[in-house]
Amino acid sequence: MSTQRKTEVWFLTGSQALYGEETLEQVAGQSLQIQRMLADTGRISAEIVAKPVLTEPSAIRRVMLEANADDACVGVIAWMHTFSPAKMWITGLDALRKPLLHLHTQLNEALPWQSIDMDFMNLNQAAHGDREFGYIQTRLGVPRKTIAGHAADPSVADRIDAWVRAAVGRQTIGSLRLARFGDNMRDVAVTDGDKVEAELKFGVSVNTYGVNELVALVDAVPDAEVDALVDEYAETYALAPELAKAGERHESLRYAARIEQGLRTFLTSGGFGAFTTNFEDLGGLRQLPGLAVQRLMADGYGFGGEGDWKTSALLTAVKAMGRDSERGTSFMEDYTYHFGPGEPKILGAHMLEVCPSIAAARPSCEIHPLGIGGREDPVRLVFDAAAGDAVVIGLADLGDRFRLVANEVEVVAPDEPLPNLPVARAVWKPAPSLATSAEAWITAGGPHHTVLTQAVGAETIRDFATMLDVELLVIDQATTPASIADRMRWNQAYYRLAQGF
Repeated sequence: MSTQRKTEVWFLTGSQALYGEETLEQVAGQSLQIQRMLADTGRISAEIVAKPVLTEPSAIRRVMLEANADDACVGVIAWMHTFSPAKMWITGLDALRKPLLHLHTQLNEALPWQSIDMDFMNLNQAAHGDREFGYIQTRLGVPRKTIAGHAADPSVADRIDAWVRAAVGRQTIGSLRLARFGDNMRDVAVTDGDKVEAELKFGVSVNTYGVNELVALVDAVPDAEVDALVDEYAETYALAPELAKAGERHESLRYAARIEQGLRTFLTSGGFGAFTTNFEDLGGLRQLPGLAVQRLMADGYGFGGEGDWKTSALLTAVKAMGRDSERGTSFMEDYTYHFGPGEPKILGAHMLEVCPSIAAARPSCEIHPLGIGGREDPVRLVFDAAAGDAVVIGLADLGDRFRLVANEVEVVAPDEPLPNLPVARAVWKPAPSLATSAEAWITAGGPHHTVLTQAVGAETIRDFATMLDVELLVIDQATTPASIADRMRWNQAYYRLAQGF
């Protein structure tokens, strides 16, 4: 997928003219030191861009409007170095449309007990100024994240990075174009939804295209491009012998390559970052796209099976949040359970479309029958997911609002080999247990299509939900069936009241 210029987060420092030029010069110098401390941690996945010290309302409002207009800027960090009277910030905060992080920090880590005097106190009073700033944010109802701690603390940098990644996801979904090839699976409820409300709430534009528009591009792919992709498959994956150039099913691999190249052409030319397919509407396609979808997901595209545009859009955003991570993110579905012996687990997979970014080892490129869709046997990548902590996330349309449901899980190796399961898969232990997780998820109305990510943690998902003003229910070690039911009742009251009249 195409990339913009390097992501920026603007660092704003508040003060006031009352302190005089000499003090303001010190404020500016120390602000740059804080900015460098954050950058030097190497833990923040964006460029921290320092802006001049802000001391009056017009400059504050102007920089907020500039942040809104700059596509490279995904959010704003604000810190009150001294005391910045908060009425100065009202019009600026009201104008800001980018995510806001309030950093409560100071330059010195330790107090200089022997030398501290009133000059030091007057200069270094973020403990004072940030409380004034916090008040006006609360008074105005500004959604934001507040992080307290010394700027050189790695844990502070990690939390800032979690917020930065959420801001990247928010910006990604806010400009996303999503192509649906056909409609959603007939008679299925949860994959449907209000596309107009989704564009209003998230910014994603969702439109449907006839499958045969894609078929025309697939059929027109030059043989030379097919040859190049087939060679790439043989080099990248463990290719099943029957798919090799001398193998009896090699033509199926070539057709899978045609599908991939045709899809890439369609998505690239239309500026799409996500798409869906539906096995009930394949038009002139000879195979259900499997390998092509897996490889496109690995390149950052969002995908949803059976026309599930909500999961496709969510996957695009989460992949953007996890950029540059060594861990992966994939379209996923809870398929079946292992209740015992041993610790209960969930086996997740899909018909074909699991992203190889989560693979534990080199995927195998294989061809097998698929008893659904009524087409030729499709080519797909087969692998087990890498072990490690992960989050499973789903997005549901409740009619009056959207709801994100997230479950903290641990991906584990299968208890035994799965020689007869010809799809990519992940096995995980959900927190706090399989039974409680399933009860909570089902009670919350969470979808069966999800995003599984090892690249993004729950804190980033919380920040993402806050930025979008979307309800989030997190299922973790502290969750009980009673607690999730109580949370839903409280949320129902809140969101109904927040809608107004």
